[in-house]
Amino acid sequence: MSRFRSRSDQAEPDVLGEDVLVVVDRAVDPYLVVFHDPSSFRAEQFRALRNQLIAMNPDGESKTLIVASAVKGEGKTVTAINLALAFAELERHPICLVDADLREPSVEEYLNLNPAPGLSDVLLDRVPLRSAVRDSGIRNLSVLGAGTRLGAPSEVLSVPRIEGLFGSLKERFRYVIIDTPPVLPATDASVLAARADGTLFAVRLEYSAKSHTKEAIRTVQDLGANVLGVFVTEVRGSDPDHDPRLSYRMRTHED
Repeated sequence: MSRFRSRSDQAEPDVLGEDVLVVVDRAVDPYLVVFHDPSSFRAEQFRALRNQLIAMNPDGESKTLIVASAVKGEGKTVTAINLALAFAELERHPICLVDADLREPSVEEYLNLNPAPGLSDVLLDRVPLRSAVRDSGIRNLSVLGAGTRLGAPSEVLSVPRIEGLFGSLKERFRYVIIDTPPVLPATDASVLAARADGTLFAVRLEYSAKSHTKEAIRTVQDLGANVLGVFVTEVRGSDPDHDPRLSYRMRTHED
């Protein structure tokens, strides 16, 4: 696919076929490498993903991007955070990272932020959006946490609420990166993906069943989601620890 496409002109791609973007993450651990080790080979994989997503958006319009997975444990949250950090490195690219996993939220924990009113509170009109979105402490990156835990999260994810939220966020931010629950155990991700500009799947090598991935992609596509491709996590062997030819760091005066 050459760009983020609207749902109305979306083709019917062959699931995991030739027209699906596939970018491989070489990191073997769920770690925020773009923040902790920004010059590493692993961090560059997230920048490569960022660059391909920008290339798919040649008009430079504000976009909402879902990061999903078929089942839990595939690395979607770490992928979402690292991708948001990679986007935030760019000048004039204010980014908002949204934790829409109202069942098992973890974005604030990964970023060492205290829990605060967030997405659920905004959707229930308990707090205004401007109060719930907060500075992450990282340049260009704001965070909308999951907010107050709910007994039935899917009940607050109505289409009008989500469309209004996404529209408001796109007025303030260039990219809105949204972490969701896995698709197959819960309906939340499908509802969110149907209203977003694009959906990216995290697929963990030697863990994810191809049948689960295909089923999850079909599920969100049936509701109108624009699936941009998959990001494969935990690919072993092709990194500087195993192949020194892949190491290319900036020299320092001490080198």
